[in-house]
Amino acid sequence: MSDHAIEFENVLAGYGDFMILNNLSFKAKRGAITLLLGPNGAGKSTVLKTLFGLLKVRAGRIRLDGQDITGSSAKDLLVQHGIAFVPQGRNLFGQLSVYENLELGGITLGMKTTRERIPEVLARFPRVKERMHSQAAALSGGEQKQLEVGRALLLRPKVLLIDEPSIGLSPLVVADVFKLLRQLADQGTTVLMVEQNVKSALKISDEAIALESGRRVLQKSADELLNDPNIERLFLGGAHAAAPAAAKA
Repeated sequence: MSDHAIEFENVLAGYGDFMILNNLSFKAKRGAITLLLGPNGAGKSTVLKTLFGLLKVRAGRIRLDGQDITGSSAKDLLVQHGIAFVPQGRNLFGQLSVYENLELGGITLGMKTTRERIPEVLARFPRVKERMHSQAAALSGGEQKQLEVGRALLLRPKVLLIDEPSIGLSPLVVADVFKLLRQLADQGTTVLMVEQNVKSALKISDEAIALESGRRVLQKSADELLNDPNIERLFLGGAHAAAPAAAKA
């Protein structure tokens, strides 16, 4: 089996007639955190949505552990292939309790299995556990994000897609979320992440991929990019120009 869990091969995807991903090709290693970076509009979030079956692949192939999953539905990717997605923003049922949100998150598992796994998830988030019977809308932003991640972990995913986990969170909560992602990867989960807090994210990532206009323009180890003087340029744009300088380093 290849060391790579995720493979995009010349993928074309977008909205209507407007293509965001333009013949995008990359590979992400199994049991590692791969960070997608680039300027706004580069296609980072679109990669996650396309991989999770929320956007149609117009051309090209997507493979998971060598298996072609191109065109699979989000439900099949979740249930049959073990891919979980934590999107940007808040995606909870605000009027329901923390516990009820977790029950809904495990609906594909069946209630018996879900209830058996909920204590395991809550053990990772002590503060959320304390508020198990509170309405989700009453939780702080950090607690809500932890609940969203916990809901995804109920499924014990092989691949976790997470989009901007630090938005609206305090530095301490961000550190906790990043620590959890690192632990998950160390335990064998493949994590593909989009994150604006690039330097902090690189510190817990294994590899990073820079995108521009829906194309991969650079892929290097996170350590190399963290120490690259062109990192701001890679994040804000101009990765094509930065790549030769990085190659000489």
